[in-house]
Amino acid sequence: MRLRRGVAGWTTFAALCAGIVCALSSGADAEQITLRLHTFSAPQAIANRLFIQPWAQAIEEQSGNRVEIQVFTAMQLGGKPSDLYGQARDGVVDIVWTLPGYSPGRFPLTEVFELPSVAGDAVATSQALTEFYRKWMRNEYKDTRPLVFHATARSHLHTAGKQIRTLEDFEGLKMRASSRTSASMLRALGAIPVGMPAPDVYEALSRGVVDGTWMPWTILRPLRLHEVTKYHTEVALSCAVFVMTMNTQRYAQLPPDIRAIIDDSTGMALAKRLGRMWKDDEKPGRALALKRGDPIVSLSAAERARWEKATRTVVESWIEKVSAMGYDGRALIADAKRLVAKYSD
Repeated sequence: MRLRRGVAGWTTFAALCAGIVCALSSGADAEQITLRLHTFSAPQAIANRLFIQPWAQAIEEQSGNRVEIQVFTAMQLGGKPSDLYGQARDGVVDIVWTLPGYSPGRFPLTEVFELPSVAGDAVATSQALTEFYRKWMRNEYKDTRPLVFHATARSHLHTAGKQIRTLEDFEGLKMRASSRTSASMLRALGAIPVGMPAPDVYEALSRGVVDGTWMPWTILRPLRLHEVTKYHTEVALSCAVFVMTMNTQRYAQLPPDIRAIIDDSTGMALAKRLGRMWKDDEKPGRALALKRGDPIVSLSAAERARWEKATRTVVESWIEKVSAMGYDGRALIADAKRLVAKYSD
């Protein structure tokens, strides 16, 4: 009896230990994963409302709530928009959504889609950009893990006190530029470029720091730029490029099934959807100007040809720069245009 009780007691203890080990193992498997996503985007901006927040929520749901993505908008975690890529690279945060153009000179090949007359509509350009990245741009982003590239609709001019109809109308105007390429284009057109991130444009216009900005129609709503601009010129020469990218080490540390969820929710399919998001939001943005009775003009064919000729120096400068890096700049432009045509309706 004594021996039997001892065996029974040991068996009970062993079973209890096994249960504890299983419980601990189960708890480790279900350990909460927290990822911090940082962006300059305002909470009410279309990118945050229709893309970043829903995407984060979808990842959480698909992971069975094992993953929590904390979204910090409007540079809440500190730094400037130009710091975002470095924050992802250095592991200050896990994921960022930003414009490569906010880091001047850091992504020269990406700039091809900002050159005049390369971009198409946002849907085609976002897909073309994604394929172009896979073919040409991997080395530019080798120190992070890009999740998705996409592009806005092509930009137009929005000014506070003067309608721009011809090249001569740019003289003396201070125009907000989003990147080095857009600054070069504005300078070639005769304007004085002033670099600044999008969230600063409203105050800059209201205080007269700049006379206008070069942006898609969709940006007018979240930044309330229709309140501080009066004149609009539809140009559609170039677009802005975005990337959402992740710290490489943090990505590698994730369980394989979580990496698969992230991979399946990003890439080309997401690029196409985001291009559609930007394209569809152009009409509501333009409607704000129409409702206010603001004049909207389009360039004549002859005037557009003058603008393209004036900005040819920007294209040649870019070709020279990337050629010095060992690339055939003209071939890259041709390939970017080919890809835009491939994905155009």
